Amino acid sequence: MKVDLIIRNGLVMTMEGKGVGMIENGAVAIKGNTIQAVGSTLEITRNFSAEREIDAKDKLVMPGLIDAHIHTGLALLRGVAQDINHWMQKGLWPFMKHLTIEDSKKGSMVNIIEGIQSGTTTFCDYDSSMNSLVENYIKIGARARVAELVNEIPDNIGDVPVGELYPFYSEIGERKLRNNLSLIDKYHESADGKITCILGPHGPDLMSVDLLKEMKDLAVKYNTKLHMHVAQGDREIDQMVKRYGKRSIAFLEEIGYLNERLIAVHLTEATDEETAIVAKSGAGMIYCSGSIGIIDGLVPPVLKFIESGGIAGLGSDQAPGNNCNNMFNEMKFAAILNKVKRSNPTVFPAALALRLATIDAAKVMGIDHQVGSLRKGKKADLIIINLLEPTLCPLYIDPIRNIVPNLVYSARGHEVETSIINGKIVMENRVITTIDTRAAILEAQQAGKEVSKRAKEDILNGESDMLRMMEEGLL
Repeated sequence: MKVDLIIRNGLVMTMEGKGVGMIENGAVAIKGNTIQAVGSTLEITRNFSAEREIDAKDKLVMPGLIDAHIHTGLALLRGVAQDINHWMQKGLWPFMKHLTIEDSKKGSMVNIIEGIQSGTTTFCDYDSSMNSLVENYIKIGARARVAELVNEIPDNIGDVPVGELYPFYSEIGERKLRNNLSLIDKYHESADGKITCILGPHGPDLMSVDLLKEMKDLAVKYNTKLHMHVAQGDREIDQMVKRYGKRSIAFLEEIGYLNERLIAVHLTEATDEETAIVAKSGAGMIYCSGSIGIIDGLVPPVLKFIESGGIAGLGSDQAPGNNCNNMFNEMKFAAILNKVKRSNPTVFPAALALRLATIDAAKVMGIDHQVGSLRKGKKADLIIINLLEPTLCPLYIDPIRNIVPNLVYSARGHEVETSIINGKIVMENRVITTIDTRAAILEAQQAGKEVSKRAKEDILNGESDMLRMMEEGLL
């Protein structure tokens, strides 16, 4: 049978079954945007011929990574809010009010470039102005599951003193909800199916009960998911208790949010009991190990969630919190931080980290019928990794295989040579083929300079810990 592409002679990690589904001398046949077959090189080359073949000797072929929670619109704020208290109020918000939609779009493209160069093929982006940001994914050729960030808070929310209740403005929520619905109407299943859209309530503390309930009903109408921050910090819990007399999980359970439509991001402040309630409800969880570690110094209860029967995925969150959007970084932090939290080196093994960045993330996002593993009939989203990089050397196959631990604990992302998304080669020999990456980075750099000029007065008046560190010569 004739196909478009055969990748042969590689170590193929399918992520099928309970583990990683390793085929030691494997091959993948691709026709159009679909995987036609996965098997041994002998089997595939005997049954298929192709317009092009890629010899994957000394390389690993695996599903593209899924970043299940990312805010690419904040990319221009990388590194401006680290090592401080009140990260959002005193770190981000003084800058955010000066970001234009065009600024966010330029920064967003840099995050997407960074992700693709480190193996991400699916981005679950959740941000303001998504009707603009989504155009970056179409241009570069990535797969994206996107949502507009819907809340009822004003742009100058950073001026509200820490601890005071946020003001809600229904007209803001109505406008942002219209943007989310417009996104769905215009872009869902666009770009040859690579772009899909869901609903994005920002968090239970950032919008009224009426708007939360309206979005819950819309999720049923559109038969879609709700991507939402839940129990993401002590700030949220403080707001919820002051406003409703309840913590976030109990409140969401009361208004009917805890079900399979909910994608609960972070759960940083959830107790073990609350975590189990969310897991047993059928909701999924997204764990952003690097971001929450840097912002809060905490390890969210992802292991408790999984032990309670829930399915979780990994996300990189945003550049100003995590500093990078590299899923190899997330896998490593996720495994190590949970070992430290439990004082047990056997918990959160490398294979689990890989599943949370591939097939389990796809299940949480509701796209596991398309991506997350290599199997006949799924979309051809896969990456090819050079196993002769120093970080992955030596490679052992017998008597044990060391590739999975090395991917999680040693790889940095630069080992990814080729990225194929929807059957198209988007990166080859580490060169993204669809856009001028240098031009995109220079544009973002210039936009960042302009934002810093506009934000200077707010930063100087914002009592930032980073400003103090700079004055002390620590930055």
